[in-house]
Amino acid sequence: MGTREATCLIVDDEPDTCWALEHILGRCAMRCERALTAAAALDQMRGRSFSLAFLDIKLPDLDGLELARQIRALDPALPIIVVSGYFYKDDAAIQHAQAEGLIRDFIGKPFLHGELRRAAERALAAR
Repeated sequence: MGTREATCLIVDDEPDTCWALEHILGRCAMRCERALTAAAALDQMRGRSFSLAFLDIKLPDLDGLELARQIRALDPALPIIVVSGYFYKDDAAIQHAQAEGLIRDFIGKPFLHGELRRAAERALAAR
């Protein structure tokens, strides 16, 4: 599946981060939908099919890794990429989540545009 057919779910409680992700991914012709809370993301997951999800690890209503588990229960094949300014790629929780296949990739904030696009392309190609 190429990025042209892809629909991405962006979950972050910071509207500016959502906007930045939408802007970057939109330049790759990806359609993006946003959710500012885990509850809103789960509601959207129940009504739609997504090609990819970007999750913040710190959300006001649920930990991002727990949200990833709940999303995984709804769509076992959905590639999930965590975006965080609180954790690092080598944190034990992130390493464990990747090893168990819960998340596909991790991107630290602040992120580079190219880094974000490459992670999305790798995740979509693997799906």
